Amino acid sequence: MEQMLSEVSILKTLDHPHILKVYEVFVESTSVSIVSELCTGGELFEKITKLKRFNEQLGSTYLQQILSAVAYCHDRCIVHRDLKPENLLLENSSPKALLKVIDFGTSSKVDPGSQLHKVLGTPYYIAPEVLSGEYNEKCDIWSLGVVLYILLSGSPPFTGSSDREVLRKVHLGYYDFDSEA
Repeated sequence: MEQMLSEVSILKTLDHPHILKVYEVFVESTSVSIVSELCTGGELFEKITKLKRFNEQLGSTYLQQILSAVAYCHDRCIVHRDLKPENLLLENSSPKALLKVIDFGTSSKVDPGSQLHKVLGTPYYIAPEVLSGEYNEKCDIWSLGVVLYILLSGSPPFTGSSDREVLRKVHLGYYDFDSEA
């Protein structure tokens, strides 16, 4: 409950065209109701799965939208820490639908010049410095690089048969860009 309320309090302070807008929160003894803008286009992950990979124009359009949202957060000393296609919603199903960053459950305020230490994120997208336990808001930029790689190639840069293997490759920065991709 505490984590959800923290996430909602951060979201309520944000007002950006590429971040899910939260209008109201109702907290009761047994439930929390969140009123947010309606996004009917599904997750970017679903669109990647359907299209396999994107052309460079669409990939750059989406990346520009996400970078705009992330820069807005970073200007307000907020780090997301879990940027991935599953946390990017399309506002509707039109070909020109805007992306919305969602799920600020692992986000945090970070003072300029300070470091964060808690290891949070998703193995395919987590930055090596997060794994080392000394990082700042720039970890979000690494995650966006991974998202762009997936948009253009259709697969993640760091793969493995287990999360442990993926994390080892992320830590080493080892990836292989298949010539076909």
